[in-house]
Amino acid sequence: VQLVESGGGLVQAGGSLRLSCAASGFTFDEYVIAWFRQAPGQEREGVACIARGDGGTSYANTVKGRLTISSDNAKNTVYLQMNSLKPEDTARYYCAAYLGRVVAGFYPTDPDYWGQGTQVTVSS
Repeated sequence: VQLVESGGGLVQAGGSLRLSCAASGFTFDEYVIAWFRQAPGQEREGVACIARGDGGTSYANTVKGRLTISSDNAKNTVYLQMNSLKPEDTARYYCAAYLGRVVAGFYPTDPDYWGQGTQVTVSS
């Protein structure tokens, strides 16, 4: 089982990035795919998730309206489009997969699978 993130980098405030999470080795359709982020010295935060089965999504209030999660079923890949980035969005972003359904505001502490993460740095 693998979740491989890509697309991170350095961007100026107000800019955009698109993160990708490519999944393999499990039945993708049965899982919720979530994006988490963690900045140094801070707790890990769930920011967005999508249910592959019904396409349901949920977003943290801190990113609502600026980040969009989507899924390309044919490629087994989930994307996180990040617009209007702010310095406080700087963090390492991880994708994760867990069995279940999208519940607004809920992000499990122990998903079934984790990726290795990709760094996003937003300069002011």
